[in-house]
Amino acid sequence: MSKEPLSQYYYSHRLKLHFWDWGNKGKPNLILLHGGMDHARSWDRIAEAFVDDFRVLAPDLRGHGDSSWAYGGMYNIAEYVLDLSALVDIVNEFPIYFIGHSLGAAIVLQYAGVYPERVEKVVAIEGITPPPWIEAPIPAHRRLKDWIDAMRDMERRVPRRYPDLEAACKRMQEVNPFLSPEMARHLTLFGSNWNPDGTLVWKFDNYVRAFPPYNINMDDAREIWNQITCPVLLFRGLDSWTEDPYKEGRIQAIKNHRLINVPKAGHWVHHDQPAIFIEETRKFFGS
Repeated sequence: MSKEPLSQYYYSHRLKLHFWDWGNKGKPNLILLHGGMDHARSWDRIAEAFVDDFRVLAPDLRGHGDSSWAYGGMYNIAEYVLDLSALVDIVNEFPIYFIGHSLGAAIVLQYAGVYPERVEKVVAIEGITPPPWIEAPIPAHRRLKDWIDAMRDMERRVPRRYPDLEAACKRMQEVNPFLSPEMARHLTLFGSNWNPDGTLVWKFDNYVRAFPPYNINMDDAREIWNQITCPVLLFRGLDSWTEDPYKEGRIQAIKNHRLINVPKAGHWVHHDQPAIFIEETRKFFGS
């Protein structure tokens, strides 16, 4: 990138959380939120595209990147929204523009519904349709048992180690086949830590994989989305696992929205088709 961001920390919920700040004080604020098992520097290409017109900030979510891991290993959507609200209070200049991907998009949409007066515009990448296993009609007692079993399994689980950077990059591309080798390497460099023996492990807390048994449900989500007053631009990759949000109808809860279906793109639309994403987002912010 032409301009390296400043590494900073803030506190929320007794956790020390990290964020990157590309600066440009005096411009409108743009906050970028990454998805699950990702990190804030995955936004570098997007930040570079918008840094001349915005003060760009990108936090590492709790349990991700260089932010603290949650005590006890519980990760709930409400806690992520709480952390975002703490960062927004630090910025303290409104209204704010947001871009979120996957989990980050879900967090941003929740925030926009709770604090509509603070939000100017939202871009949500693949943030409407949750993974199918979350919505499965599982009785409460079974959800609780499954969560307990998953957490006990995490206690016995040893993070996977990769013998070298090339092996970790290969794994990154296996999970995200649309990534270029350059982007896979960039994501791996900022998303991994070196062990004393020269191996690498991913930075994120393995406990983020276990979905809480009483997390927010889609009825609650729709009620919150219905409070959003700002324009919302939604992106969906046509080669992603997510379904058409119009099929179920939940997208109608967001009154002022537009959906862009992007061909030859998976779950990471902003990586798979960056030119389309940047062009459409720039037009949306400028309209």
